[in-house]
Formats: sequence, C-alpha cells, structure tokens
Amino acid sequence: MDMEMLGRLSNAFGPSGFEEDVVRTAAGYLGRYQVENDAMNNLYACMPEAESGKPVIQLDAHLDECGFMVQCIHSNGCLGILMLGGFHLTNVPAHSVLVKTRDGRLIKGIITSKPVHFMNDEERSSQSLDIESIYVDIGACSRKEAEEDFGISVGDPMVPDVSFSYDKDHGICFGKAFDNRAGCACIIETMNKLYEERKDLFVNVVGAFASQEEVGMRGATVTSQIVKPDLAIVFEGSPSDDFFFDAAVTQGKMKGGVQIRRMDKSYISNPAFVEYAIETAQSLGIKYQEAVRRGGSTNAGKLSLTGKAVPVLVLGVPTRYVHSHYNFCAKADLEAACQLAAEVIRRLDLSAIRHICRQDLL
Repeated sequence: MDMEMLGRLSNAFGPSGFEEDVVRTAAGYLGRYQVENDAMNNLYACMPEAESGKPVIQLDAHLDECGFMVQCIHSNGCLGILMLGGFHLTNVPAHSVLVKTRDGRLIKGIITSKPVHFMNDEERSSQSLDIESIYVDIGACSRKEAEEDFGISVGDPMVPDVSFSYDKDHGICFGKAFDNRAGCACIIETMNKLYEERKDLFVNVVGAFASQEEVGMRGATVTSQIVKPDLAIVFEGSPSDDFFFDAAVTQGKMKGGVQIRRMDKSYISNPAFVEYAIETAQSLGIKYQEAVRRGGSTNAGKLSLTGKAVPVLVLGVPTRYVHSHYNFCAKADLEAACQLAAEVIRRLDLSAIRHICRQDLL
C-alpha cells in the first residue's frame, strides 16, 4: 500500500456533497484507467480494453467524510453549524476545523466548548449536548467581519483539521477520514494488482468511488445503476472495537487482519460469497476476522438491491475512532484487504459465480 497515496486521500477536503478534492486526488492515481465522474461527485474507473460480455464486479468505497456546514452566522461572528454525517455530539467540541469558503480558501476555526470557569453546577455535571448550542469560532468579532474579511457564507462546508502521518516503525497510520479514504486507497491498490492480468480475468473490474454515503448511501444508489454489477466488493474503514470489548468478542481488532462482515443494519451478507472469501483467505494465509455488527451500515445496503440483487462482499479495514477527528489504522490490515479482494477476483469463474449468485439452487 502506498502510504503517500493514503495520506493525500486522507488530507483531501471532502464532506458529504463536497467531494471534489477527493475526486481529483483519487483520479490522480488512476491515470492508466478509463476514468469519468458524474454530477453527484461519483467517480468511475474502468480497466482499459475491457471485453464486453464478461460479468462485472464493482469495487466500491465512499469518498465523503463526516463534516459540518455553516447553518447561520451570528452577530458576534460565531458560526452556527449542522452535521454532515454521524458525529456523536460528545466527540465534537474543542477541536479545530477547516471551513472552505466559496472562493476556495480554507479558514481555520475552533468548535466552541464553554470553559469550565463559566459553567454553573448543572452544566458541569451534564452530559447532554445540542448541535444548536455548538458553534465554530473563526476568530471574527462580528457577522460583518466573518462575511467580509473571512469570506464565510451560509452553506460553506467544513471538516476536521487533521494532517496524516505514518509511523513506519509500527506500521500505523494516523489521520482523518479513514472511513472511508482507506477504502478508496484499497480500490486503487486492488485494481493495480490486477491490471497486468486484466485480460485473463473472468470478470471486468470497475472501481466506483461513491459520494454521500454518510448521509444515506446516496452515491451508491447511482453508481449501482451505472455499473450494473453482477458482484460487488465494498471496502470500508470499519470501526475498530478492540478498545471497547473483551478480546474474546472483539471482531474489529487493529492488526487483526481484514474484517469480513457478515451483517450490519443495512445488509445481511451473501453466505456463499463470504465462505468463498474465507476459503480464499485460509488457503493463502491472509489474516482475517469475521464480524456480525449490531449497528452501522455500508453501501452494500444499496448495491445488494440493484437489478435482480447483487451479492456483495464487505471487507473492512479496522479503524480506531471513526466518526471523530482522529483515526488510527494499520498498514497490514489495508494490505490484507487488498490482497484478499484481488485473490477473490482472480479465482472467480463461471462455477463460482453461479454458486455465489445462487443460480445452482434449482
């Protein structure tokens, strides 16, 4: 896995609905593929010289990250905000953000948190928060200054202000938006692994980078209609649970290998596809872990409902503290996800696809 690529993807500005910077960054690593985008900020990458008539496998990951939008500008210059995606309010205050103005400037701000010196007893003990009482301070002292000097407008997007770094000694990546820039990197890496042998594959491989997943899997609703896949693999920066549960029940341990997801709130996996992936991993010694998620969702929820139904394999990269400002993930888990996806695709043939698609039931 190219850590510089992951870093540039992680650093890219791209909350839901404003993914243009991520589209351009990803496209910069897809020069040898046939690349196009659509009006929704979805990005498509096709292998050159694809043979018509072959089954199609779609590689999916979403481009967008959780962020915020300026909802209003108060008279004192503070910005009222709303969330783009699923932050929990307790993770929001006292962090810095970058606001993108309409002329493309990035303005640094601080998400307000009331100093303890000004809190009453009830406020000190309360754990409840309301998005309408959380503001972003950009250093302005009036609405006029925020608008005219800083260039802030209602509707401007913002993201966490975090820079990527890689600890080579420990194989650990630090940054923002690994949900799901890790998945975007996995699409590119997997396609690169398969590029030289593309004509020998039984399937055509299409990478589809989807927008607006964090606000309802909207981009994948469109990409699935365009690609019309027979099979799909979804890459996801999946919540790492190893700091929150006993080791015996942990299913998303960082450095535990690629996570093969059997179920979440959006999707019950195709058992044949999962078993096919597990057999592949076991035969090649690829480190993996299985997950049955009580919550969460991925684009599999939309992709699986395309046409006459699409079998989807969800491969997660365990990521600590998703939907917060700061994330960790491991290079080894990224590489395990890419290796497993590539090997699954290499081994696909008519018999395997018929079995996965349940065409051998009758």
